[in-house]
Amino acid sequence: MNLFPSQIRCFALGLFTTGLLWLAGCTVGPKYRQVSVATPSAYKEAGDWQPAQPNDRRLGGNWWEIFNDPVLNSLEAQVNVNNQNLKGAEARFRQARAVLRYNRADQFPTITAGASASRARTSSNRPPQSSTFSGVTSSDFVLPFDLSYQIDAWGRVRHQIESGREQAQASAADVASVSLSMHADLALDYFQARSLDAEEQLLNRTVVDYERALELTQNRFHGGVGSILEVEQAQTQLETTRAQAMDVDVAREQFEHAAAVLVGKPPAEFSLPPMPLSFVPPPIPVGLPSALLQRRPDIAAAERRVASANAQIGVARTAYYPSIGLGARGGFESGVITTLLSGPSLLWSVGPSATMTVFDVGRRRALNEQAQASYDQMVADYRQTTLNAFQQVEDNVAALRILEQEAQVQANAAAAAERALTTSQNRYRGGVTTYLEVITSQNAALTNEVTAVNILGRRMADTVLLIEALGGGWDASQLPANLSAKDQNAVPPGR
Repeated sequence: MNLFPSQIRCFALGLFTTGLLWLAGCTVGPKYRQVSVATPSAYKEAGDWQPAQPNDRRLGGNWWEIFNDPVLNSLEAQVNVNNQNLKGAEARFRQARAVLRYNRADQFPTITAGASASRARTSSNRPPQSSTFSGVTSSDFVLPFDLSYQIDAWGRVRHQIESGREQAQASAADVASVSLSMHADLALDYFQARSLDAEEQLLNRTVVDYERALELTQNRFHGGVGSILEVEQAQTQLETTRAQAMDVDVAREQFEHAAAVLVGKPPAEFSLPPMPLSFVPPPIPVGLPSALLQRRPDIAAAERRVASANAQIGVARTAYYPSIGLGARGGFESGVITTLLSGPSLLWSVGPSATMTVFDVGRRRALNEQAQASYDQMVADYRQTTLNAFQQVEDNVAALRILEQEAQVQANAAAAAERALTTSQNRYRGGVTTYLEVITSQNAALTNEVTAVNILGRRMADTVLLIEALGGGWDASQLPANLSAKDQNAVPPGR
């Protein structure tokens, strides 16, 4: 069979194109398989403690609404708008998404264009002396177009895009993690402030009672029944309690200032009105440990970074294979600008290229070892993050279970101390005992009431911490799947 030169060129070009397409389908590097982690079947610390199970959807979205506190709801809404840590996390997410789009551009050819104009004279004494161009002055106008394309023969670009996509998803999970942390911190500061309001209210009420007790001892002293020692003891008890009430304000102001920063305001422009804590925390559905792997944004971020590190192993392995490129150049060139765009001024060239590192003193091997070590580190971090999450849930479940029981016992202790105080006061008024017995009973009653208030505050704090440990109703399905340029204005999950 006789083939014309043009047919031979077409056949060779088709064969070459087929070869490039086949190479483009080759991918080196390991496929990603999600890392396994040891997951218990149930939480140990839950034990026989089974709180009421509200609908699990109550923990989704605005989880703080479960407390039915309008003031808290209003403050939490400001976190999404003004919190600077959350704004920084969102900016990092946009950076990661931009890097992904940058890497995706490597899947397509790069085309550049330019223009140049020059006028030059050739020396008359230029060898050889008989040169046609000796002493000639000429102009050169060039309008070139260049195309360059790196064939993704071994999957380097695909692995790089895969790694960037996983990093962007990890960054999105970081946004949700920061959001959860900021909202939880605000709820903690808010309930701590309200707990201190309750303690201060208790101390102020006790101050009023102690003022009456001081007045009683003074009247007894002036009536010749009591002693000056009893008056001094009552005065000491009163002033000590006043000092305790003032000391509560120090911590209370600090929690108010922390809440101001979380909602993005200077402390001087923020005020949290006193509102004593008076309700018990709502029951929180704990669920199964296996569900925690999908509910915690920090676990999802760690898992996505494992996937990204796995893709980087593939990128490193492509260094052992040749780099294949395709280049083309075309345009127009003429010595007269009026004929620059005419047919005879057309120029073009096209051709493939291939380069391969033959000897690099172990550089590629070191790069592969580094990628493998980075993957192993991400796996360890992922498993440690999971273990920490299980620990946090167990800690707070145990704390709530024990504090609920402690609150009941403490309530009985406070009631007994109050009865003892009433008895001692009656005995003192009847002249049966000294004022020292009253002081002892007063101290015991106040201590038990303050302890009861603190236990309630701790229960509220541990409830918030448990919600945070459970992921605040977040789910891994909220990770963005489409990270294209069309999605660049999307709000990251967790807001």
